[in-house]
Amino acid sequence: MKLKYSHLILLMAGVAGLSSCKMFGGKSGESSTTGWRYNDPNYGGFEVVMDYTPKTGPGLVFVEGGTFIMGRVEQDVMYDWNSTPRRVTVASFYMDETEVKNVDYREYLFWLRRVYVAYPQVYKNALPDTLVWRSPMGFNDPYVTNYFRHPAYNDHPVVGVSWLKASDYCLWRSDRVNEMLLVKGGWINLDLQQKDHENFNTDAYLLGKYEASVRNTKPSLKPGEEQGRQISFEDGILLPKYRLPTEAEWEFAASGLIGNTYDERIVERRIYPWNGHNVRNSSSRNRGEIMANFVRGRGDYMGVAGNLNDKELIPGPVKSYWPNDFGLYCMAGNVSEWVLDVYRPLTFQDMDEFRPFRGNVFQELDLNPDGSVKNVDSLGRIRYRDVTPENAANRRNYNKAYYINHLDGDVASSILDWEDVEGFGSTSDKMYYQGQTTRQDRPNDGMTTLINDRVRVYKGGSWKDRAYWLSPGTRRFLDEASSQSDLGFRCAMEAVGSQTAGKRR
Repeated sequence: MKLKYSHLILLMAGVAGLSSCKMFGGKSGESSTTGWRYNDPNYGGFEVVMDYTPKTGPGLVFVEGGTFIMGRVEQDVMYDWNSTPRRVTVASFYMDETEVKNVDYREYLFWLRRVYVAYPQVYKNALPDTLVWRSPMGFNDPYVTNYFRHPAYNDHPVVGVSWLKASDYCLWRSDRVNEMLLVKGGWINLDLQQKDHENFNTDAYLLGKYEASVRNTKPSLKPGEEQGRQISFEDGILLPKYRLPTEAEWEFAASGLIGNTYDERIVERRIYPWNGHNVRNSSSRNRGEIMANFVRGRGDYMGVAGNLNDKELIPGPVKSYWPNDFGLYCMAGNVSEWVLDVYRPLTFQDMDEFRPFRGNVFQELDLNPDGSVKNVDSLGRIRYRDVTPENAANRRNYNKAYYINHLDGDVASSILDWEDVEGFGSTSDKMYYQGQTTRQDRPNDGMTTLINDRVRVYKGGSWKDRAYWLSPGTRRFLDEASSQSDLGFRCAMEAVGSQTAGKRR
């Protein structure tokens, strides 16, 4: 006996409803707010995913959030005073188990070259700068050609990648992971003939702008749409986007204080990602072994032949040494890592206590006059535009801020540009002049600074650093378009739903 299509949908809705009665509190699959049934075409077909279990993206480790003291834990030998301790709370999130490897980044470049046939510049712009290895007084030229390409370095962290390139990699990885989830779920076909703008992009797919190889096989419970529909974000199949971690997230994850927590108390605040004040392993099995890849002393990058201390002259394999209590490798040493934040020396004085971050740029979809979403650009991406200051404040820095305007007894909230404030218009009155001396709207008086909106924070010590920089509380900065031979990155992702490690897969 064959079931009719409508009977099959009703059967599916009934099974989904039975599995959800405990979560939603009413009768089986019934809204506790309106009494209407979920996942039932006879009640309009409002679809709700029941008992959702968060999924872990490839390469990620769950980091359970909480409160901790962010900032300096040892003497500020640099006398920067830019890392004042302050208690903050970090939400749970996912972070890469290791730094992004050379082989990972080469996979990214391979895809760019294969897909963007008409736009070869996209591939060229993504290439790491291998010339970061050159030194006028050191014989490092072999690394220029060998380190990134040779298979001997496949598992070593990629370097020579700017903050901008690292951010682009995160977006690409988001699309490839979501594309494969849809392929494995049978929602789209694996399309190896994607070219130029006809490539899978998560935003474009969700907005119906990606049409190639879509199967449309998911039954729709909405009356009149029996032909099926594409997957939506509400189905819980697609993952949030990969991104760089914020400075607070990176420092929290590197500290790994979950291993020192007892009955809501942190029994020991760490200097390094491990306990104690020493950089050697204290366990009986590995006693005395160096815990990270760093410079032990002047001219000592790996120790004496026959008994090498950290065993690596340059960045080593990403799973070298021991993971911290979150299961993250090389959160001290090997390479320093980009984070999401814009750098300011005094960030610790004005940052939020909840999920602190500096660098917000609020955006919204670029729409046509009729409210429809504009078509994708030449690379297949959905267009976004920055929200204008008239609609929301740009909180990336404090050149613009909220103020209270008292006019005839009325109090109005607005956005203020410091250049408009009487007595605050000269550059000598500003703490940061932004370094934008070539802009027409600023006087070319020769003033400059690296503290501007294009400078990003990077964290952690590297193979070229002394032990001081291994402490997660230390911080440095670099222009977002620059790169170094000791600077890499790893990705992070939002942890949706429960903040605990339970009920995750």
